[in-house]
Amino acid sequence: MLSARLESLPITAKAIILIGISTLLISCETVTYYTQAARGQMAIVFGRQDIQGLLKSEDLPTELQEKFSAVLHIRDFAARELFLPVGNNYQTYVDVDREHVVWNVFAAPEFSIEAVNWCYPIAGCVAYRGYFSETAALKFAAEWERRGFDVYTGGVDAYSTLGWFQDSLLSTVLSRPDYQLAALIFHELAHQVAYVPGDTTFNESFATAVEREGLRRWLLDSDQAATIAIARSSRERQQQFVELVTSYRDQFDQLYQEQLQTQEMRRRKHALQQQLRADYEASKRRWGGDAGYDAWFSNSLNNAQLSTVSSYNDLVPFFMELLTQADGNLEAFYEEVERIAALDLERRELLTQAVD
Repeated sequence: MLSARLESLPITAKAIILIGISTLLISCETVTYYTQAARGQMAIVFGRQDIQGLLKSEDLPTELQEKFSAVLHIRDFAARELFLPVGNNYQTYVDVDREHVVWNVFAAPEFSIEAVNWCYPIAGCVAYRGYFSETAALKFAAEWERRGFDVYTGGVDAYSTLGWFQDSLLSTVLSRPDYQLAALIFHELAHQVAYVPGDTTFNESFATAVEREGLRRWLLDSDQAATIAIARSSRERQQQFVELVTSYRDQFDQLYQEQLQTQEMRRRKHALQQQLRADYEASKRRWGGDAGYDAWFSNSLNNAQLSTVSSYNDLVPFFMELLTQADGNLEAFYEEVERIAALDLERRELLTQAVD
């Protein structure tokens, strides 16, 4: 677990540290990138409003009252029942006044499913590059496209600062139903339980496993039959979406192993992308026309885009098996995950690959 000393530092000291990091890393990254990241985070920190104080306001709209109250209940459940390190997270609200808080850029070679990693001083190496400006993200993406890489840019509505700051409820997630908001909070808090710098798949798969188990328990606790049915249906469709995409990811990988001429490889790649779209349309018909993933499938379905799904799901079966072995005891589960997170890469991969 990350050191509590981070949270004890004054906000201004953290701002100075973040800006200072950018000047120290000029040889491998641009100062501009780190400065925009620090400024973006500081804008969120200094825009925070206390939720308890907002709830006392007489002119607070009813929908915000209900959403803020729900978040406080979700916080309590996360601490009491899921043993997550809630601390002072999600006690404040920030209106970021834009559609997404961050835009992440993913890149992968034209004929490889392995995403490019970028390395940072706090998060380690991750498979994306984040910008607080969509324009800046698209500019960076265009640079990598010109270099011949597959590129995907996606908006992000929330993220974890890994204990560096108190995470806030953002305006970008207010439209989500309460059960989706609960899942999001459980996921982001899980990153403060265990985080391995440089291992995106381990980190995100663990957080996804905690999210799923946390949501299951939260729904049972809420005893809302209608909500449980909706959430179960949504979860089943999400699982079918993941299975569909990862099965094609494997087919792309097999294709790239073949010794083909460039034009033939591109033709076969395009054919697989079209087949993936067709299979998605078939899934939609089975779902009664649910168009929840239409926006995702409206993109190119290139290697960079496919990598975003695998990072969040590939090791979920491994973590769910660990939870089963712990007889559902979350505290014991977290201890085992922390133990595995402390292993070197080779030993960690041997363990995580043991579950198919």
